[in-house]
Amino acid sequence: MSTAWGLLAQPLADYGFMRYGVAMATIIGVTSAVLSCLLIVRRQALLGDAISHAVLLGVALGWLVAGHLGVFIGALAAGILTGVGITFVERNSRVKLDAAMGVLFTFAFALGLAIISLAKPRGIDLFHVLLGNVLAVGPNDLWLTGVSGGLVVIVIVALFKELHLWSFDPQMAQVVGMPTRALHYLFTALLAATIVSSLQAVGLVLVIAMLITPGATAYLLAERLATMMRVAVGVGLVSAIGGLYGSFYFDVASGPAMAIVASGLFFIAFLFAP
Repeated sequence: MSTAWGLLAQPLADYGFMRYGVAMATIIGVTSAVLSCLLIVRRQALLGDAISHAVLLGVALGWLVAGHLGVFIGALAAGILTGVGITFVERNSRVKLDAAMGVLFTFAFALGLAIISLAKPRGIDLFHVLLGNVLAVGPNDLWLTGVSGGLVVIVIVALFKELHLWSFDPQMAQVVGMPTRALHYLFTALLAATIVSSLQAVGLVLVIAMLITPGATAYLLAERLATMMRVAVGVGLVSAIGGLYGSFYFDVASGPAMAIVASGLFFIAFLFAP
């Protein structure tokens, strides 16, 4: 018991970056888990994947324009505009949602890679952008992620009833007078903010694991949305913090470590869920 406690407590006592990392992992685990439940019940899990890839374009442009300060703003703008563009294409053409996501996110992702390969901006580590490095989190990263994550959770709690009805029965939500279009754009903005705030820890490629797997795991174990969110938060916290310690002890990128833990919890739930 003491050995296990030492493995958990000793890194926190010895290294400041581990304390920052645990705080960052906690914020990401909670925020992404709550949003993942809405993505799962709306059957739009791949929307998070699409926006996460498109964010690379905003990272590249934001860095070139304003350095570190421009990365968050550029990435957030790219994520929101991609989500809006996907909705616009779906509603104004014969192209379905999955195809619209595929077209727009591959375009934005490819354009971002092209800009980085041509401009070769100093200071952007593409490996960490794609796969994350939670152990490199600093006070500024933590502050930005905390503010973004806090706002996302506050909005979801404040609009829980509206988001609940809109997620399960969007036609009924429209009939009773809810601003369903505004809810959709708000949800896209929340999703983009969560992805951007998770950039440092999880990376663009694997943020989708934290935006799908906790909600999918909770979906196997709960029947009500509120309960599902609570279970998903637990899964998200174990995945994020467990992945952080795995990254520390086994010297692997934090994004893959968190995704592996989250996937392991999903398969356990899949095998033993009622």
